[in-house]
Amino acid sequence: MTSVLITVRLPRDATLESAMRKLELAEDEVDSSYGLVPIDPDEGLYALRVTEETGRRIHAAAGDSTHYPGPYSNPRIEPYGPAS
Repeated sequence: MTSVLITVRLPRDATLESAMRKLELAEDEVDSSYGLVPIDPDEGLYALRVTEETGRRIHAAAGDSTHYPGPYSNPRIEPYGPAS
């Protein structure tokens, strides 16, 4: 799955399941192993990793709304420099 990161505003007690319901996402559109990652839960800001197509769809549906910025790239993170 080619994936992207999106940010969403949800209630403070949000779960992955509640986020999927609110955004009307199917299980195959979301990386459930990544989960719903709190960025700033006091402000209701969370990150989700979704398929590239899903990220575009959510972004287009949000229009200019700041509630669903992104999608953001999701580069692979690897060690830098020679192995110790």
